[in-house]
Order: sequence, then structure tokens, then C-alpha cells
Amino acid sequence: MSAPLVSVVVPMYNDRRTIDLCLRSIGEQSYPHIEVIVVDDASTDGCAEIAATHPVQLVRVPENGGPGSSRNEGVRRSRGEIVFFLDADLTMHPEAVAEAVALFDENPSYGAVFGIPDKEPLFDEPLVGQYRILQYHYWRKSAEGLVSGGFYALGAVSRAAFMEAGWFNTALRQTEEIDHAERLAARRPMLLTSRIRGRLSDESRMRPLLRKAFVRSRLRVPFYFDRGRAMQGMETGGRAVASALGGLAVAALPFGFLHPAALLVPLAALTGSVVADLGQYRFALRERGPLFTAFFTGAHLLVNAAVVAGLAVGLAQYAASRRFRRMYQPQESLA
Repeated sequence: MSAPLVSVVVPMYNDRRTIDLCLRSIGEQSYPHIEVIVVDDASTDGCAEIAATHPVQLVRVPENGGPGSSRNEGVRRSRGEIVFFLDADLTMHPEAVAEAVALFDENPSYGAVFGIPDKEPLFDEPLVGQYRILQYHYWRKSAEGLVSGGFYALGAVSRAAFMEAGWFNTALRQTEEIDHAERLAARRPMLLTSRIRGRLSDESRMRPLLRKAFVRSRLRVPFYFDRGRAMQGMETGGRAVASALGGLAVAALPFGFLHPAALLVPLAALTGSVVADLGQYRFALRERGPLFTAFFTGAHLLVNAAVVAGLAVGLAQYAASRRFRRMYQPQESLA
């Protein structure tokens, strides 16, 4: 593959804080053959006006359709042999697109090559934001290699592979990536690699972070039943155990106020949760020291509890709702 056109597709919804930096990073790419399509998903914060000051094709849709719908629209407007998806809250390192092209050239069988955001956030963040970025980086770095889960916030897909897998399911708002990646991975190998790098701004407050963890966990239940397995890469057996024990630790903690001996249960569960995913705590300790690692442990315990709660609610919903059970099965929205 020699110097193919790369279409960078940026789905955008109320990303005024980051869109200028995002588009500047695209303009600073070392790879020259790029077109940029920004799909504004009915934003209300003026980010479209900022995007319009950059040399991009700006597509403004009248109604909010979610990230899958925006990515579909960007692909429809694109012409490149490779489509590079970049979320508006991310920036790319200058060599990111060139590395993606090189990876496809080295292994033409790849359907997609996904990148890994840095361990440093895009902006100075409060403790919750620092925890989130560090945890996000570690999980992806530790899963580097062939994967079945998709990371479309920072990654490239060959147009041929995208068309083989089909469009993003626009009925899915939080889990459209795992659905599309599973279809793509069934046809071609996908690589998660630190050769493609960027910098991310993510949730910096605990309540929205826990809500996101809960909702995404709940919506994964029918996916797991349909596929019969977790996603290759990040979703390891150790992390499943860590989440279960984290949920148990939080659930058992109130009983410690009734009798001090009962505190042994959450303490043992917390210890088991840390041991089951010990690598990430060692990583946090090396990077930020013991005080931050203590905060990291508490924050991740709450996230694990939200994940377990989401799975529990999802299982109940799966048992009660035929529509919920069928949410990942082929629908007209894929046509």
C-alpha cells in the first residue's frame, strides 16, 4: 500500500473544550494524504463554529443520533482507503496516521489498528480524572496485541474491512463499538498497539464515571450471552474476579457498622480484588506513589462496584425483556 488517502472522521457532540486541540493535532500529522470530516451531532455549545475555522469538511446533522450514527455519516462522506476514527476529546501524536498506514502496509490482513492514549491526560485534571486516564492507559497497554474489542476513539479501519463488517448499529448509544468490533474481528484480525498514540480528556467527576460504568456494564449482558465469551484483550478472568470482589467489598461494608468483626469480609474482599488485578496497582504505585495509589484503589473499588451493579440489573433485565435480549441481533438500522 503506497501513500493511500486517509479519511480522519471526528464525531463531535458538545466538545467545545477539546475540539480545537483535536483538529490542530490532525493538522500537525506527518502523513500528508489526509482528508478530515467532522460530524457535528447537533451540538449546542458552539463547537461547530470552532471546527469551521479549520480546513475540514464539516457535516452538521439536525438531530442527535449518537456516536455510531456520526461515524456512519463520516464514512459515507469519506473517500479514503483507510478511515481513521478520532473522538473529539482526543489529540493524536504527529506520527499516528503514518504509523497506522505503515501497520496496514506491513500486514495487509489487518482489518483495524487501534491506538493507546498516553498515561498523562490532555489537561490538568482533578484526582478522579487522573485516576481515569491512568487506569484507561494501563488496561489498554496491558492488552496490546490482537484483540476482539474495538477502540474507535483512536484507531484506523480499512474501508474494505469496514464494509465487510457493516455499519455501526445506530440503535446502540453506549456499546456500538463492541458490537461493530465483534463483527469486524470475525472477519479480519485487529491490532491494539502503542505505535498509535494520543492524549485523552475523560470523566473528571466520580458520579458521571460511575454512571457510565454502570450503564455500559448493564448493556454488555446480552452481548455476553450472544457471544458466549468476553472480549479478547482487556476483559481477563482476573479482572472479572476483581470486579466481583470489589462489588462484594462495597456491599458488605455497611455490616461492619453493626459488628466490628464483620469488617473482615469487606477487608478480605478488597484484598482479593487488588491481588486479582495487581499489575495495575503496581503501575499506579510506580507512576504516582503510595498516596495516589491509595486514592486509585478506592476509586477503582467504586467503579468495580458500579460494574457489578450494572451486571446484576442487566441480568434481571435480560430475564424480563425480550427486546433487551435481542438488542445485539441484526436490525434494520444496520442496513
